[in-house]
Amino acid sequence: MTEKKKINVMIDGRNFTVVGSETEEYIRNLAYYVDEKIKNLTNKNDKLCQNMAAILAALNIADELYKTKSELNQLENQSKDPMEKYSSISSELQDSKNKVEELEKICSQYKDELLTSKLKNEDLTKEVDKYQQAMELKEKELIDSQGMIKKLQDKIFDNQIELIETKKELEEIIKLLDKEKNIFVKEEV
Repeated sequence: MTEKKKINVMIDGRNFTVVGSETEEYIRNLAYYVDEKIKNLTNKNDKLCQNMAAILAALNIADELYKTKSELNQLENQSKDPMEKYSSISSELQDSKNKVEELEKICSQYKDELLTSKLKNEDLTKEVDKYQQAMELKEKELIDSQGMIKKLQDKIFDNQIELIETKKELEEIIKLLDKEKNIFVKEEV
């Protein structure tokens, strides 16, 4: 239980003893505030008696309190909706964080797959380059072989012509020999 304190204060020139559990500074500030309200009213209207000034000050303070409470209620009502939504927004935020983590994992997997694909692609590119070099070498060999085949075909053609010419010569020699033989045979007979 909080210990009660007795504090002497001056309001509108009269001494009051206030008993409360608040700090002395707080109670003195309240008394000063009420005293200022009364002084402001009496300064504006010097025909007011002490009781009337105190009642009007109390009415003004009650007005301030009522407006402040009304504004506080309005602010509380305005803050209710965001506070009620806070839980669902917080839940959505957590869900979004989880989704982001999942997407980051998937992204990391895709990065790994992309890196693996790049390495495979580089290996395949090297292999394709080797095959292209081998193919170029084979094409060169093919061209050389085709050139050799052409030379051999030309040589065969030349040999065939030579063979034909040789056959003709041989036939002529055989004909000549036959004629000579016939002549020789006719002479013997």
